[in-house]
Amino acid sequence: MEGEKKYITSEELKEHKKPGDLWISIQGKVYNVTDWIKEHPGGDTPLLNLAGQDVTDAFLAYHPGIAWKYLDKLFTGYYLKDFEVSEVSKDYRKLASEFSKMGLYEKKGHGVFYSLTFVAIMLAIVVYGVLKSDSVWVHLACGMLLGFLWIQSAYVGHDSGHYQVMCSRGYNKFAQFLAGNCLTGISIAWWKWTHNAHHLAVNSLDHDPDLQHIPVFAVSSSLFKSLTSHFYGRELTFDAVARFFVSYQHLTFYPVMCVGRINLFIQTFLLLFSKRKVPDRALNILGILVFWTWFPLLVSCLPNWPERVMFVLTSFTVTAIQHIQFCLNHFSADVYVGKPTGNDWFEKQTGGTIDIACSSWMDWFHGGLQFQLEHHLFPRLPRCQLRKISPVVRDLCKKHNLPYRSLSFWDANVSTIRTLRTAALQARGLLWEAVNTHG
Repeated sequence: MEGEKKYITSEELKEHKKPGDLWISIQGKVYNVTDWIKEHPGGDTPLLNLAGQDVTDAFLAYHPGIAWKYLDKLFTGYYLKDFEVSEVSKDYRKLASEFSKMGLYEKKGHGVFYSLTFVAIMLAIVVYGVLKSDSVWVHLACGMLLGFLWIQSAYVGHDSGHYQVMCSRGYNKFAQFLAGNCLTGISIAWWKWTHNAHHLAVNSLDHDPDLQHIPVFAVSSSLFKSLTSHFYGRELTFDAVARFFVSYQHLTFYPVMCVGRINLFIQTFLLLFSKRKVPDRALNILGILVFWTWFPLLVSCLPNWPERVMFVLTSFTVTAIQHIQFCLNHFSADVYVGKPTGNDWFEKQTGGTIDIACSSWMDWFHGGLQFQLEHHLFPRLPRCQLRKISPVVRDLCKKHNLPYRSLSFWDANVSTIRTLRTAALQARGLLWEAVNTHG
């Protein structure tokens, strides 16, 4: 009976947002996820960030399928008394339901098969060119090809991390470790840890790890206040060193991206050999060992050190194209300080993302991530469906007067450099002020 239901208010729900006491609301029903956090496939960060509030939209985005069956055992018996749904959320949930009924989540296409085939062919050419040719130009071309191989392999790892690209969970995990750990040297466990936090707290300066690049980059002067990173659990110190580097970040952006891969290797090792609980730690380490076996051996087969350095730097530089794209999708979008909230999911995603406009024949090159907003709103949707839903998302943004930014690759670069330059000039002003003050 309706009158027998037990209710709590949103304010009472907010009291349950600390480790050891985590409650959430989904479609008005309140769930206790305190113990479930240890089993949550997406890790503890999403639940810690969203606890104490209604998370319906985020839950729908990440769990369009079987996850609902786990909720019943977590139900507290309480309902949210002042549960309300905004017009934007109503339309978003309706859209998610329609996509599910249309079977779009199951229609994965053959993109992963083509990508893996392409990767295998490129790897064979690279190995053959290094071993069988004495030409420095051939070796240079092989280095470039290896960079493109890493780009395409990373897209496969990204897709398999978001949804099941293979016929079973086991094969899907194999695709993750092959494309991520073994071929690129970047741990899928590290990627999941940071990427889930990025999706849920997109462009939050203190919660999104993808914007926390002090002392090298700062996309906003708000980072000059030495914010505390709630993801890393440490202060993002804006000291004299950071002030100097940030003052020239619009000039150093592309050079840093060319060696940015080194940071990903370092982050992988820091996580895998940390005290933090890491899912499939041994398997992740094994995959990394595979990479650090075949890659150094391949490089060692080159005739001399100058060519080896050229080969590595060339491969890193080509892969920088992908690192740059990741930055283009977010660096010049809206930023904010604070935890993500469940009641403005759609608005936060539209504010924090930028699409890259391109022709359909270039979709393979961007890996589906040119539809960044569509991907953030529906992360479980296969990449082959993102172009199809793009007009629908655009119309929904227009209906609710929300931004839908789609820039050409060139314009996105211009916008990103402009954002970096603005923050650089602000930091440079502080730099000169500090010099004049302290002599």
